Amino acid sequence: MATDLQQLVEAADLNALLRAVDGLCASGRWDELIDLAEACEQAVERGKQLWPIAAHIDYRLALEAPGDYAASVLAGARSRFALGPLSEVAASTHRWEELAPHLPDPQIAAYVAQERVLRGEDLRGDARAHNEVLEMPLILEEWEPTYALATYKSTFVEVAEPWEPKSSLEDAEVRAGPIADDPELRDALLDLVTPWTAESNGAARAIVVEGDAPSAAAALTFSELRVGPLDGDEALQRLAWAASSGGAHGRRRGAAAGRFSAWYVASLLGGTAWPPAAGVLEAAVEELRWFRWDEGAPEEGWVLRIAADHPSDGWAAALAATDVQEEAPRAPRSTR
Repeated sequence: MATDLQQLVEAADLNALLRAVDGLCASGRWDELIDLAEACEQAVERGKQLWPIAAHIDYRLALEAPGDYAASVLAGARSRFALGPLSEVAASTHRWEELAPHLPDPQIAAYVAQERVLRGEDLRGDARAHNEVLEMPLILEEWEPTYALATYKSTFVEVAEPWEPKSSLEDAEVRAGPIADDPELRDALLDLVTPWTAESNGAARAIVVEGDAPSAAAALTFSELRVGPLDGDEALQRLAWAASSGGAHGRRRGAAAGRFSAWYVASLLGGTAWPPAAGVLEAAVEELRWFRWDEGAPEEGWVLRIAADHPSDGWAAALAATDVQEEAPRAPRSTR
């Protein structure tokens, strides 16, 4: 490694090291970046807090380097500090053929493949995609929504929001339905937003009741409701968006995980076996009645209020989840 870079490591100069990383990326000096990451990792053992630089280098390699370099960092322990899962980061800027030959780990390959499917690639029949891991279609089905995907930049990530629903919310006077016992479905609904509640400031409640979807929503609030229907693709998109998100402070799980979770919850709601054939799940999603709701007050941050019922079976489920970006408290004003 160059002497000037070694001196920056020994000085633990984070700002200068970040500028050096930018320069190495701009000039495509990938081997030097790997050497720098290793030097930063070794310096941590000597008490120098340089792990953020090592983690940032892995992120930049996944984002910007050729496929073989990008694939080499996807299994690293430092990936947990990135803006999102490195499988999603790499798949957002590389085609499958650039990455697939360098992905020996079946689980990582499966997630990268699903991220590429979400970006329009057809990977049916490609054994390197290890479809046995997630058991999801290796192509986007025509009935699926446009999923909310992430766009990664060198220092930040932008995530698309769900569509504005076609139907508006209307005031509704509903009574909470009697609680039904379905812990598997309740836990699956709560798992959609685990990063919101376990790693951030969020709160979530889920319930299954005897009755319709509005009566399930009413069981989660003490306020008056405004309720509006959702089309099946709108509902699936919202479920996937929430499941892929980390909320205000949690770690993003990625669009592949979001699509999987949305399909799994829809499968439980529709009563289909897992893994469901695409046509079977499509029919189940369309047979369910989907709704969103609010309590008539403005909502900020990450919000998912969704309910579904099965008209022929007479039961419904609902999830209410929120996560708000907390601002640092302002210093009190001095008075004179």
